[in-house]
Amino acid sequence: MHLLAIESSCDETSAAVLSNGKICSNVVSTQLIHQRYGGVVPELASRAHQQMILPVVSQALEIANIDKTQLDAIAFTRGPGLLGSLLVGVSFAKAMALALKIPLIEVNHMQAHVLAHFIDEPQPSFPFLCLTVSGGHTQIVKITAPLEMEVIGETLDDAVGEAFDKGAKILGLAYPGGPQIDKLAQQGDPSAFEFPIPEIPGLDFSFSGIKTSFLYFLRKETALNPNFRDEQLENLCASLQYTLIEILLRKLKKAARVTGINEIAIAGGVSANSGLRKALKETGDALGWNVYIPKFEYCTDNAAMIARAAAFKYEAGEFTDQTVSPLARMPLGH
Repeated sequence: MHLLAIESSCDETSAAVLSNGKICSNVVSTQLIHQRYGGVVPELASRAHQQMILPVVSQALEIANIDKTQLDAIAFTRGPGLLGSLLVGVSFAKAMALALKIPLIEVNHMQAHVLAHFIDEPQPSFPFLCLTVSGGHTQIVKITAPLEMEVIGETLDDAVGEAFDKGAKILGLAYPGGPQIDKLAQQGDPSAFEFPIPEIPGLDFSFSGIKTSFLYFLRKETALNPNFRDEQLENLCASLQYTLIEILLRKLKKAARVTGINEIAIAGGVSANSGLRKALKETGDALGWNVYIPKFEYCTDNAAMIARAAAFKYEAGEFTDQTVSPLARMPLGH
C-alpha cells in the first residue's frame, strides 16, 4: 500500500509517502516570513501553502521513488488549524484523489501527533497516556487503541506553547520564542526566580496566570534595575521553563495515578523542548514509567505523522469523500 499524506494546518507545508507501513519521505517547508511579525499571520500562511504545496508533494514522491499512479490513497489534515491553510491542503488532496480515482482519508491533526509514536520503534503499548503539547493545544490523552482516544485533561485558557512564546516576547526574544527560551535556559539557574503554579482541580491546566505573573515581575525588577533583563536573561528563561514544565508534570503524574497507567508518551511541538524531555525521563525513571519521546522531526508539524494515522484508518476502512471540508476546530474524537 502506497499512501501520500499532506499537512497544512499552520505554517509548515509538508508531504510524506508511506509505503507498506514505512515512511519513505517526509518533506517539510517551514514558512520563515512570520518571524517579521512575531507570530503566524493566517493570510500569509495560506498564500505560502499555495506556493509550496506542489513542489513539496513532488519532492516527497521523488524521494520515495513512487509515481503518483502507484498511490492507493491520499490523506490530509482536515483540522484543527488555520482555516485558510487547511483549505489549501484539503483542496489539493481532493483534486489529486479525484484525478487519480483513489480514496481520500481525513486525519485529525492532534490524533496524528499521538500516533507519531508508531512511526518507529520503540512503540507504546495500549493503553497509554500522551501529553500533547503545542502552540495551540495542551492535552492529556488516554489512548486505548490507535483510533480510540479520550481527552482526560486540557488547558482551560492558553496552551503551554503559547506561554513559552509569550514569555519570550516579553523578554524581547525573536519568534518562535520557545526554542530561544530552551537554548538560554540551559545556561541558567531554574531556581533563581519563583513563579506561581496554579491549583486547578482535576487534570486540567491553566497558563494565563504564569504569563501575567512573569510580565509583572519583569516590569517591577526592570523599574529597579534597567539592566535586569540583560543581566538575568539565562536565569529568567530557566526559571520560566522550569515552572511551565512543573505545571505539566504535576498533572501528568496525577493522571498516571488516577488511571493506573505507566505507559507515558509526549507529542507536539513543545515535546522538542530539551528541558521537558529530560524532566520526563527523570520522572519516568523515578516512578517506574515506560516513557516514549518522539524523534525531533516528528515533534513539530509534519506529514509523516499524518501518513501514519492515515494508515491505521486505511486498515480500518475509514475513508471520506469529495464533499469533505476543513474544520478549524476539530475535537479529537471527531
